[in-house]
Amino acid sequence: MLPILPVILSGGSGSRLWPLSREAYPKQFLPLVGDNTMLQATWLRVAPIAGRKPIVVANQEHRFMAAEQLRESNAEPEALILEPMGRNTAPAIAIAALQALRSGEDALLLVLPSDHEIRDERAFQRAVGIGASAAQADKLVTFGIVPSGPETGYGYVKAQAGDGVRAVERFIEKPDLATAREYVASGEYFWNSGMFLFKASRYLDELRKFDPSMMSACEQALQRASVDQDFIRLSPEAFAECPSNSIDYAVMEKTQDAVVVPLDAGWSDVGSWSALWDVSDKDAKGNAHHGDVIELDCRNTYAYGSRLIAMVGLEDVVVVETDDAVMVGRRDRVQDIKEVVNRIKREGRSEAAAHRKVYRPWGAYDSIDNGARFQVKRITVKPGAVLSLQMHHHRAEHWIVVSGTAEVTRGEETILLTENQSTYIPLGVTHRLRNPGKLPLELIEVQSGSYLGEDDIVRLEDVYGRTNG
Repeated sequence: MLPILPVILSGGSGSRLWPLSREAYPKQFLPLVGDNTMLQATWLRVAPIAGRKPIVVANQEHRFMAAEQLRESNAEPEALILEPMGRNTAPAIAIAALQALRSGEDALLLVLPSDHEIRDERAFQRAVGIGASAAQADKLVTFGIVPSGPETGYGYVKAQAGDGVRAVERFIEKPDLATAREYVASGEYFWNSGMFLFKASRYLDELRKFDPSMMSACEQALQRASVDQDFIRLSPEAFAECPSNSIDYAVMEKTQDAVVVPLDAGWSDVGSWSALWDVSDKDAKGNAHHGDVIELDCRNTYAYGSRLIAMVGLEDVVVVETDDAVMVGRRDRVQDIKEVVNRIKREGRSEAAAHRKVYRPWGAYDSIDNGARFQVKRITVKPGAVLSLQMHHHRAEHWIVVSGTAEVTRGEETILLTENQSTYIPLGVTHRLRNPGKLPLELIEVQSGSYLGEDDIVRLEDVYGRTNG
């Protein structure tokens, strides 16, 4: 039996879970169910049956978050591949398959989105074992979720009658409610999970047959890729030429070798607040609350926040609070949150893309106050981490150390600052901040000037390979 090589796809934005999930910090990096993030849970779920280290495909803007979370869960990926832009699942899987074959050994690719919840991990692992035998025999396996009801938010897979591995008859787009009820009643249909298992070589053979232009673009993108620290950066020019398509449309609907393995394991794609309520632990009245929540006479509600949330007499309502936004909606309308996000984008507001607290490879900063010509940030720098050597054309900065030790490069001088000490960085002066200690460094940064945007950063040196902006 060929080894199982997990391929974890981590490129989504999760806008239906706004305001918690945003473009700069999407749901796969959040601990929505349990203590681990969705990405970490995906790896830990498959680690016991993996024969090779995972290949992770991620958006280049999320590379440091992905690397750090994988490190924390002892994943040590075989490759962390960065997409310069989204091209859907078929190219992402092709790139992973090509990378897998570079070792000289074929493998069974277990393709997993990084943002699913599976409660019964043993049932999932048993299903993978069943699918592995079919994949070894050159079948392309998809895992069909045994439906718990007439869900209209998922695509469906119709399977031929039988037990165990079944041949796929067809893939179906999201149906209306009446059709979904017919599908569930028939027992012949499964939810399309978006999880797959097949030989790397078989997938590439089928993709080359059905979409040679995509195959060629993927080969070029990987051949011309650059290695940056622990990341494989696909060629932006080559990958931009790649058609955008899902694995369902590009391969699974066209191949004669598609089979489905039924999976009944408490699966959810956690695609909305109502779906998250479904998989959350609830009290006797059906309430699922996370954080400091006080409720009075509430039923079937979901609440998530860091500050005190008080709920009175509510039913079937979702309340989500973050530092810069509050979302309140009926559970049966939370799919419409995407329109809220679109409106925020149309108005040119930042809340669609980023939280008030922004994570960086060296730590994080939280914009705690701002005005016409000033901005105040709370900055946390990890032990041993260093910011880029940089300068600004339009702002000066004042740094006050709250805790820890700061090594500050300012022009030609280097100084050490400790708690309650401060320094001033005039406009146009090159500077750098480093934490030489073993504890986190916390400081307050006060910016003043005519323009305070993040694009007023000219990076002269950067250990993380970032460019200006």
